[in-house]
Amino acid sequence: MRTTTTADGAPAPEPIRFFGTTWVERGAAYWLRRVLVPLGALAATAAGALLLRLGVSGVRLSGAAPLTVLLTLAIGLCTALAGLRTWKILTEGRASLTGWMAEDRSLAGVWLVGFTGALAAYFLRSLVEAPGEGLRRAVHDQQTATWQRRRAARAERDARKAARRRA
Repeated sequence: MRTTTTADGAPAPEPIRFFGTTWVERGAAYWLRRVLVPLGALAATAAGALLLRLGVSGVRLSGAAPLTVLLTLAIGLCTALAGLRTWKILTEGRASLTGWMAEDRSLAGVWLVGFTGALAAYFLRSLVEAPGEGLRRAVHDQQTATWQRRRAARAERDARKAARRRA
């Protein structure tokens, strides 16, 4: 995550998609978004599941029954993998991805087919917090504490220098 600063030099919070920086103060806009984002994610998950269901029904209508079973299993597996990956990104950050979860290009098809799992994970995470809020809050709190320590030490040094000049 990149570090930006405010006018006084304090670290600025990183915006979260759909939430901006409302997660810092948790005002009325934050709570409204906390209600609307899960509803949107749930609606998108339902629409995606319906889309996949129509696709599988089309294959079944074509008379390829064995292929329908394989397609259903493949979609279920991709959905589970994409959901696990999204959950890990939202709770631990993208930097924590290792192994097969870190593969963006080679497994792009898996992530595309499993989009309903990713949406479901986003929905479930948004019931607990703004997705990614815990991670960003920890980073922001750590940066703010470091900045305050440095600011206090700088003020103390300046006060000592001023006292020496006066003496």
